[in-house]
Amino acid sequence: MTVKVLLLDDEELVRGGLRMILESDPDLTVVAEAPDGSAVLDLVARHRPDVVLTDVQMPVVDGLEVTRLVTSLPDGPPVLVLTTFDLDEYVHSALRQGASGFLLKDTPPRDLVQAVRRVAEGEAMISPRITKRLLREFASGGVKQEAVARLEALTAREREVAVAVGGGLSNAEISKALVLSESTVKVHVGRVMAKLEVSNRTQVAIVVHDAGLG
Repeated sequence: MTVKVLLLDDEELVRGGLRMILESDPDLTVVAEAPDGSAVLDLVARHRPDVVLTDVQMPVVDGLEVTRLVTSLPDGPPVLVLTTFDLDEYVHSALRQGASGFLLKDTPPRDLVQAVRRVAEGEAMISPRITKRLLREFASGGVKQEAVARLEALTAREREVAVAVGGGLSNAEISKALVLSESTVKVHVGRVMAKLEVSNRTQVAIVVHDAGLG
């Protein structure tokens, strides 16, 4: 299946490079691109991308607002934030707004292609360089108490699935680890997201790690 990507970055040279990297994979295609997010909703409606790949710092409408706008759509595509800056405020805001991933622009090409594919399949991707620091910051104080309370709404099996999601496992990997069919895993993941009132796997991971279970 071809994965369609909407690419947003204010630097034309960077967009060209990213397009070349993505389309080096025969199953990825950039269906549209723009220098900022001012037309993102129109572009999503017109081209129906499977993933929105956006920079953070852009004029007019930046990547954080792009994330908010796209994730507010009923059936909006997942958003993968790609940036030069790994500032905490950007990471926190992007993930809290519902981004499915946050990668740095020095991510190796092969890893970027893999990240886009995984996000299109409903997985979550966070740059390894910032993961430990990010999770350490989230899992503290009252945040932990709130997360533990939210997880109490899950059944024992759903909690196992949530912890596996928090560990970055794909549905196939969870299926093997918990000896469940992939279709059953998908059902559990959907119920977990509904009960935790989150929109994607990254946010499930945040709750799990907030609770100190990841």
